[in-house]
Amino acid sequence: METSNQIDYQRIEKAIEYLKTNFKQQPSLEDIAEHVYLSPFHFQRMFTAWAGVSPKQFLQYLSIEYAKGILKKQKGNLSEAAYETGLSGTSRLHDLFIKIEGMTPGEFKNGGQQLQINYSYAESPFGPLLVASTTKGICYMAFSDDPDQAFSELQQLFPNAQYQQLLDRIQQNALYIFSTDWNRLSEVKLHLKGTDFQIKVWETLLKVPSGELATYADIANTIENPKANRAVGTAVGSNPIAFLIPCHRVIKSTGELGQYHWGAGRKTAMIGWEAAKNDVKPA
Repeated sequence: METSNQIDYQRIEKAIEYLKTNFKQQPSLEDIAEHVYLSPFHFQRMFTAWAGVSPKQFLQYLSIEYAKGILKKQKGNLSEAAYETGLSGTSRLHDLFIKIEGMTPGEFKNGGQQLQINYSYAESPFGPLLVASTTKGICYMAFSDDPDQAFSELQQLFPNAQYQQLLDRIQQNALYIFSTDWNRLSEVKLHLKGTDFQIKVWETLLKVPSGELATYADIANTIENPKANRAVGTAVGSNPIAFLIPCHRVIKSTGELGQYHWGAGRKTAMIGWEAAKNDVKPA
């Protein structure tokens, strides 16, 4: 059964898709509200509560010109941008507070045999998600409106593991990422199943601060493999941990936002939400 939060986000996501498709026409508040079957007053209040800005302001954060402006401002210097991140009360996660531990070759090969994985379902600003952990850290996080499908995808990643539906402290700590109370966020560890190249790409993604963006070429240059754009794209698309490893912050060099494993609409919502929370102004 869908919760009111799920229904609200579905309406917001639908509104964002409408804004993304029609931003050149600068649709009115009435047009957007009508598209999601709400009164203008109710929609404005719901959207502002979720994003922290009005629908019109949010529209600025979704334009290609905004994305180009952010990329131009950063000048592709991803390493430098990483050090600008801090826990100063803003919605930013310091990449140094996240540690990655890749699974051993044996764990990788045997599909998680002898691994005990706890998992639970949670709500987020971007809809329901499943989060899973081992004793070493978060091993999976995925958005899904279908709990059974989400669990099936987790099992495909670790077919031989032992599972228990349990919300543990590792998961709770990771879920604070969606909160503004950063005092409750202690060290988050990730326990990842991937090749050395994939893990290197995922580590690099952690250096893209909230409210900022990177291109596939930026990632390839940072890992000192400038010709690996396509391989980087594949690794980004294989990211098993949504939002914590921010693959949604990687866009095309043209400034277009591009696709996303958990839905292009959700990616658009994340980028706009983070920009609004960090009060990033379009160039």
